[in-house]
Amino acid sequence: MPSTSLNRRGFLGAAGAAGLTVAGGGLLTACGDGGAQGGGAEASAKLKLPTYVPAKVPAPDLPGNAQGLDPAYLRYPKDLVKSVTKAPGDGKPITCLTETFTTPAPAMNRNGYWQELNKRLGSEMHMTIVNGLGADSVYREKFNAMIAGGDLPDLMWFPPNQGLKNVPDLLRAKFHDLTPYLSGDAVKKYPNLANIPGYAWKTAVINGRIWGYAVPYGRSGQVYVANENFWKPVGGTEFESAQDFFDKAKELLDTKRKKYVLEPAYANHIQQFAYWHGAPNTWRLDGGKLTYFFETEEYLAGIEFALKCRQAELFWPDPNLTTTLEKMEGGFLGLHVQSFPGFLNDSNMYDWPEKVVVPFAAEKGSTPTWSYGYGSVGFTAISNKVPKSRIPTLLKVLDYLSAPMGTEERLFLDNGIEGTHYTRSRSGDVALTKKGNAEVLTTRQAINFFGNAPESLYLPNKPDVTRSIHAAQTELMKLAQVDPTIGYFSDTFAQKGASAKDEVYTAVKDIVAGRKPLSSFKKEALPKWRRTAGDAMRHEYEQAIAKGTK
Repeated sequence: MPSTSLNRRGFLGAAGAAGLTVAGGGLLTACGDGGAQGGGAEASAKLKLPTYVPAKVPAPDLPGNAQGLDPAYLRYPKDLVKSVTKAPGDGKPITCLTETFTTPAPAMNRNGYWQELNKRLGSEMHMTIVNGLGADSVYREKFNAMIAGGDLPDLMWFPPNQGLKNVPDLLRAKFHDLTPYLSGDAVKKYPNLANIPGYAWKTAVINGRIWGYAVPYGRSGQVYVANENFWKPVGGTEFESAQDFFDKAKELLDTKRKKYVLEPAYANHIQQFAYWHGAPNTWRLDGGKLTYFFETEEYLAGIEFALKCRQAELFWPDPNLTTTLEKMEGGFLGLHVQSFPGFLNDSNMYDWPEKVVVPFAAEKGSTPTWSYGYGSVGFTAISNKVPKSRIPTLLKVLDYLSAPMGTEERLFLDNGIEGTHYTRSRSGDVALTKKGNAEVLTTRQAINFFGNAPESLYLPNKPDVTRSIHAAQTELMKLAQVDPTIGYFSDTFAQKGASAKDEVYTAVKDIVAGRKPLSSFKKEALPKWRRTAGDAMRHEYEQAIAKGTK
């Protein structure tokens, strides 16, 4: 999928990295009027988001910023600070629904990391962990079953893209309004929550109220990742234009040796090609009117260029390729699209030279773009079955789970117990042991989806790679755009947006594969998308934006 959704690849990357990007696109929930929920936009415009107070931690080697540039540590920081003075729990179990996309964690009774976490929290964390590798609907089905059954856990993770419906009504009926506990300076009671930036908190707001803890996640969207060695024969990954890219790619193509340039994910590449032409981040707002990226000439130019690449055999011929990273590592593929956290994880795990290709001008006169993500991977809501008197306790637990890089808590949360789950080199870098990979890595992914720290860059024993990633992120942010509908809600998007978009992607794949003519995009795919969901989403977002900006 392009950078307009958080796909399974993005989730996988998120869990493996030392910090957590939502890949961008329509939110499950946000602070608009929800169609029939009149007045939400005005209320949200008046809401005070949680006050941002940066954590006092060891200074990074390379600084971040409030716009979403991640701080970078070339070595694991020394002189760690303690951000939580005592165990936040109350001795009672805490129940939670969350998801994973990797090997299931060992059960709590045979998981030393989980048991130690419980001790440090002061309460046992009982997680119902849904494994989402089977299908996109798995978590939604479990979530809905819990809602229908009425047996809600204390904490429920609301993901950003899994099609949950009637969210505003559901929140009002089943969950606590956390505005009094988190709005403005109230969040300062929880210092690690105050360290979460405002753009992330917007994803937990509906109709002027804060309905959950915004799970922080890197703000960088999907990136175009190259194997530098693959491109060395043509002078590397610097390109003057789309035609220059095409000519160099043709030169490197070697079908006899099964050496192709592009992974066979057409829609992913189209989005990157569209960036070269200046495509918007999901929606373009001009004079109060919205245009979806499917409707732009820049996106059409991306389809045309992808068709040109397919006709030139630049794509890997098997559309069902499941070994993309192995092909990239072996030098049989030159480029693939990855979530930014996934890219961090790959850079940590593999030693082949990964390089982000920053969008460049497709032709003279065009201005390239790139898309921010949301900086959040959904939000965690507190069931109203929880007594109000216990809400501060649960927020303190989430505060512990949000401890940032440079704290003792984050060292434990990411790595477990020294000597058991991880070791440290003379330079202080950390490395998980076999037991750490079995217990920490698997358990941590489930935790990171409902409680985590803002993203930071740290790759053990790879300071030069870390430095280059920070430099690439800096360049990407010079081109970055924000989706103008962030902070607003469309009921049509929540109910129909994902399926309508998927239908367009199917049509686009058919065009690039040669099964349908290019003309069918404007004649068939776009009109159907507009009828099915697009025009209604546009209307709802435009209304919410107009009310919210009066």
